[in-house]
Amino acid sequence: MNRYASQLLRLLDRVSAPETVSAHCDIPCGIYDPHAAQIAALTVVRMNQLIDALQRPAEGAPPAEQRAGFNSMSRYIQVKEEHAEICKKEIDILWHDYFRPEHLEKYADLHTKVWNATKLASKNKQTVDMQAAQDLLAAVREIAQIFWDTKGVATRVAGSNQTVGGELVYVNNS
Repeated sequence: MNRYASQLLRLLDRVSAPETVSAHCDIPCGIYDPHAAQIAALTVVRMNQLIDALQRPAEGAPPAEQRAGFNSMSRYIQVKEEHAEICKKEIDILWHDYFRPEHLEKYADLHTKVWNATKLASKNKQTVDMQAAQDLLAAVREIAQIFWDTKGVATRVAGSNQTVGGELVYVNNS
């Protein structure tokens, strides 16, 4: 910007001070949905199932069989960790960009619920623990129910309709 334009803008700011504006996110898009966090948590559960069900090669198995088992295990772990991180990120977006002080007034334990859910996501990155995966899914489900309640949207908890099983929070479209 040239010097004269800059001076003109400063003068206008003195004559008519700019208003302070705020938005609930970096780009006030208004598009938030806990569905991605729920799907990520469900994927963590599924990867734990696949890890638990994986047939380990017998001692002395041919190298190709050992590599195949190692490949499957490492891929399941990688996907589990990626989706735990996605879950953590999606919860963080809701916490920092969507939830507001009035939501904390209504749900006094919301901060604790979010904090616990993100800690569970971290635990699921660090371990292979089916109970921790189920706990993460339940924690995310609670946050999803609170989220939709803050919007005045009726929800229902129902089966995921996925191989993994589990339940998710759905918007009640009836």
